[in-house]
Amino acid sequence: MSKNWNFVFAGFGGQGILFSGKVTAYTGLIDSREVSWLPSYGPEMRGGTANCSVCLAEEPIGSPLVINPDALVVMNNPSYDKFISTVVPGGVAVVDSALVAHESGRTDITEVRIPATKLAQDNGIGKLANLIMLGALYKATNFTSLDSIRKAVEKCVPPTKPQLVELNMKAIEIGVNYQA
Repeated sequence: MSKNWNFVFAGFGGQGILFSGKVTAYTGLIDSREVSWLPSYGPEMRGGTANCSVCLAEEPIGSPLVINPDALVVMNNPSYDKFISTVVPGGVAVVDSALVAHESGRTDITEVRIPATKLAQDNGIGKLANLIMLGALYKATNFTSLDSIRKAVEKCVPPTKPQLVELNMKAIEIGVNYQA
């Protein structure tokens, strides 16, 4: 867990990409790490492209913008095409295979393909594919602990909707337990 991590989360607005990044950033705060979270989205928001950079580090972070991520979480074709070549050799790309059909052919990264959108629909949690992806990211990288993820979810879910904490954790567990 002491490794420094640079993440990019990318997809369409409305898929929860920024929320996943925010939960990831909060795990860093909970783990007493240096943290940055930098959202980026087009003016159209929902339906347009959205991404965010998240840095978790042991020392102060020089720039919040992640150019070459250690790990990429991607939920649409345009974002896949834009970011897959930027993942550092030895890095990880977690890809929603229900929405991204093609593959990069890169042999220097680990590409985790998980049909998160389909799994969310099949489990009656259609809007939580982003957290299934977060569970798969955790499984692939061990960037934090499940306990820290739970605490981050509790912090990020609005206090007016406490029932969403367990649904979010269910989605994360689906991602953690998915077997290709």
